Amino acid sequence: MSQNTSSQASATCTGVAPKRRATRRHFSAEDKIRIVLEGLRGEDSIAELCRREGIVQNLYYRWSKDFLEAGKKRLAGDTARAATSDEVKELRREAGALKEVVAELTLENRLLKKSVTADGEDAA
Repeated sequence: MSQNTSSQASATCTGVAPKRRATRRHFSAEDKIRIVLEGLRGEDSIAELCRREGIVQNLYYRWSKDFLEAGKKRLAGDTARAATSDEVKELRREAGALKEVVAELTLENRLLKKSVTADGEDAA
């Protein structure tokens, strides 16, 4: 027990600060597009552009590939897109309302069938 406290005290006395990990930077879509377009203009080399933006060349080329593929899909007419959260909520509300209508009509249909069969038995 006394050894642990003495080793902790010696670590704090040495003045060594704990190492902080570098966190990943997250680039917005606009930043990615701006960087890719700058690279496509060809005014500077890709290496220089990446150095200036603080990214590795692999990342630039991956963004460039994604950018060009998205453009190709858009021009080819494949315009499927992800729905926004508001659209999803509205569609879920609509689906719930339609399910309620189906349930009411199904119940009404069963009641009518029962009344028809009951009327047929009374007449016989």
